[in-house]
Order: sequence, then structure tokens, then C-alpha cells
Amino acid sequence: MNIAVIGTGYVGLVSGVCFSEIGNRVICVDNNQDKVDMLNAGEVPIYEPGLKELMVANKRAGRLSFTSDIAEAIRESDIIFIAVGTPSLPNGDANLGYVEQVAIEIGTHLESYKIVVTKSTVPVGTNDRVRELIQSISTQPFDVASVPEFLREGSAVKDTLNPDRIVIGTDSERAIKALKKLHRPLTENLIITDIRSAEMIKYASNAFLATKISFINEISNICEKVGADVTRVAEGMGYDKRIGSSFLKAGIGYGGSCFPKDTQALIQIAGKVDYDFRLLKSVVQVNQDQRFNVIRKLEEIFGTVSGRTIAVWGLAFKPDTDDVRDAPAIDIIRYLTEAGAVVKAYDPIATANFRKEMDVASIAWEDNPLKAAKGADALCVLTEWKEFSQMNLMELASMMNEAIMIDGRNVYNKEQIHASGFQYYSVGRPGLNHAEGKAAAII
Repeated sequence: MNIAVIGTGYVGLVSGVCFSEIGNRVICVDNNQDKVDMLNAGEVPIYEPGLKELMVANKRAGRLSFTSDIAEAIRESDIIFIAVGTPSLPNGDANLGYVEQVAIEIGTHLESYKIVVTKSTVPVGTNDRVRELIQSISTQPFDVASVPEFLREGSAVKDTLNPDRIVIGTDSERAIKALKKLHRPLTENLIITDIRSAEMIKYASNAFLATKISFINEISNICEKVGADVTRVAEGMGYDKRIGSSFLKAGIGYGGSCFPKDTQALIQIAGKVDYDFRLLKSVVQVNQDQRFNVIRKLEEIFGTVSGRTIAVWGLAFKPDTDDVRDAPAIDIIRYLTEAGAVVKAYDPIATANFRKEMDVASIAWEDNPLKAAKGADALCVLTEWKEFSQMNLMELASMMNEAIMIDGRNVYNKEQIHASGFQYYSVGRPGLNHAEGKAAAII
């Protein structure tokens, strides 16, 4: 099939590459010519395992191309995917300006029947607006559909090629037939629904997953106080098929481009129909507060962090991505620097992106985790990169001014910690916390 994907951000680029991988002819469109040139040169502007290799292979095979000419892409395609950003406005609403602009462009250049599919995460009713905008400009026939994405950064290629399900929301039998044909090579789990339900499925799914994360983090905070181990609690819960084990990993909360934005947007959607979504508001508040447990632990240890050197391992919001959007590290490092600490930061992939968000004189950017830890008064592990779990902790402790670790992601196990000599504090595992050789709970 001939496909246009408008927008080469995370969703658009991964979707376009994967559609070409299963045999379709795909034109990816972006209005940033420098980005188009980079992609045509075989370079990928984001870090995602396996993406570059697939992109280069499909471009070489002639199934994938990149352009800034949206008119040509619309003419040459049967199905047009809208995959532009919907960033949060200051009040939490999704900014639909980019989606609406693309709809206008489609209407302007429409010359024959097309299926216009919104893949961007958009509020309920947005596809009706897309239809209205196109109809206000063009008399050509077209159908609209909502096919939300459910990929996870760090495993986006795998998730796209092996999805749990594909949701197709449309009121057109012709569109259903074409979209089934397009997606059936990926999975037989095709859920056909109306457009508004498809739009809502995406928000409801992300809100529920965010709720699971905040719930287990609240449980971890109780575990700290009662002497239980949250990892064992989560394991026991996860065997219950009604609950499942996914997203029950306690830590310092979620971040990234989806959960923070989508939870806020759903709260706004609810508010506009006069519904106070109290549960989701609490989920957001718990998540925001959870990251500051790291600060609270440091201040209980030192009294004040002023004048202290704090090493930070991990800047991305999760491992296997260079995405730092709403990463817990942003709030934690900002607090530390404003409180007078010197921060030595390391991330294997995300440092360049993080420096665009925050680059102050009191942050030393290191290219090696041991260099970051050397001479530090404490080490905070904020992202669970695999390389951190493989470190020699005895060697690490010997390099630090004080062998104190705040493990915000529960990277290390009992055996590693007890042999290390670290004064160690984790999340919801008070039995592993060691303060001068004694078990201790800080919060």
C-alpha cells in the first residue's frame, strides 16, 4: 500500500519505518528540511534500538523516503497518517495546532479519495474537527479514522511490529477494509470501534498504566514504614491475573512524552464535561512527589546538600532512550543545584538532550560513570541503565568521598549491597537499607 506519514517525531518515524518493513511504500513528511536531510543521509535524530538499521535497509530497498513536500506525499498515497506532536498547553490541554495545520494542508492538496488517519494522541472529538477542516476546503471524497499508537520508548520498534492489539476507530466500511489489510501483517488482534471510543482508549490506557505506577509507589512508601519489601509485594500481586505484573516496579515515578502529557490532558477533558477526575489528579500528584523522596533522603543524611558533591547516574526518563522530557532527573538536579550542591552527572545516551533542558555551572557533565562518582559525597541512581547494575560496587565505594547511595530504581540486590560497604537507601525495601551497618528506613 502507498502510505504518507506526516511528522517524523517518535511516533511518525517509528511507524513509517515499520510500515515500510512489512512491505508498504512509505513517504515520511516533515517541514524541517534539516531533519529531512539528516534522515535521507541515514541518520536518526532519536535514540531507539534497531530503528536506524531498519530505516537504512528500507530506504535502500526503495520502500521508504523522506521529504518536506507534503503535496507530493498526499498525491502519491492512499492512506495518510497524521503523526505530529500534541504538546501540553500551560493549562494541561493538548495543543492541537499542528494537527489542525496538517488537516488544512490535506484539504488543500486533496485530489482523490484518501483515508486520513490520526495516529497522534488527541482529545475525544479531534477527528471530527479534522473532518470539518478538510471538508471546509475540499470537495474530494475522504474518510477519517483514529488508530492510536501504544509503543514504548526503548522498545518502540518491537512494540510496533509485535503489538498487543491495533485499535481502528472509523465510521467507514471502506476505511475499515483498507486499515485491516494494512495492519493484519502485524497482528490478528484488530479492535474495530467508533472514532470517539478509539480516541478515548488511548487516554484511558495511559491513565491506567500511570495509576499502576503511582499505586505501587504509594505502597513502597508504606513498605518503608512497616518493614515490608515492595519488590516481593509487587511479585505477589503480579501473579494475580486480574492485576498482572507489568508497571508494578516501584521507583521515583514516571516521566517521558506520554504519561505526564496524557494524564493532564485527560483531566482537562473530564473537566470540560464537568467531571472532577479526582483519582487521576491524585495519580499525578503522587508521581510528582515521589521523585522528591531522593531529596528527602539526602537531606535527612546530610542536613543540607549545600556544599556537597552529588553524583547522578541516569538523566533519561527510562533506559534505552535519549528522551529527557519530564524526566525525574530534571526536578532533582534543579533542586540540588539551587540548594547549593555540585552535581556530577552521567548518562550513556541522554546527556546532550538533558543539557538543552538545563546547563548550569554547578553541573559537571561526565562521560564515564566512575568519573561522575569519584570524590562524590553521595550517588543517586535515577535511571536503571543496564551498565549500572554491572558495576563493581566495592571499587565504586572506594572512589567516593562518602560511600552513600540513593538507589531510586532498585537496581541492586541484597548480595551486591551487603558486600559493597555502601550506606544504601532504596525504594520500599527497608531491609536492604544500610546506615552504618544497620537497617534503616529514611522515609
